[in-house]
Amino acid sequence: MKRKGFITALLTFVTTPFWGFASMENKSVREDKGFKISAGEGRLHGHIKLKGVNSNILDVKISGKDTDGELAIFEQTSLSQGRGTPLHIHNSQDEIFYIIEGAYYFQVGDVKYDLAVGDSIFLPRKIPHAWTQKSEKGRMTVILQPAGKLEDFFVTMAALDHEPTTKEIENIFEENEMQVVGPTLKLE
Repeated sequence: MKRKGFITALLTFVTTPFWGFASMENKSVREDKGFKISAGEGRLHGHIKLKGVNSNILDVKISGKDTDGELAIFEQTSLSQGRGTPLHIHNSQDEIFYIIEGAYYFQVGDVKYDLAVGDSIFLPRKIPHAWTQKSEKGRMTVILQPAGKLEDFFVTMAALDHEPTTKEIENIFEENEMQVVGPTLKLE
């Protein structure tokens, strides 16, 4: 009986820390308060000036860091008429775009769309998509669910000290959980 008691005590002692960690795993790291991001401001990085794909400016409104990776919202000021993204895939994120100013041309799978002020478009995960800016200037809200690593992609592109090559762009896409699968979408 003494041996059985010892084994029971030992098992209780050894497994108790794991129960504590298991319950911590499910707790959110979110703060219990809201926050405001003013118009024309970015929450964590200020204005992110992109290089490579286009020279647009990104403002992080809601970071994946704010939502435990569940959601990210960006506002993009588009300054690159006739330029956009290569055809690419997000394997784990859905994207939604809402046009605030200007006009854009999107491809989702094999279907192409013209978007103007007030239009929205849904880009499902695992479906190739791309967009190009039609107007001289534009602005749109970009929502990702879950957040993924797009914010890291933007920060990496902005930090470059040179205009990246096509191969460098493809590598940065891959490092941030995206895959380039075709050329940049041309205006028709």
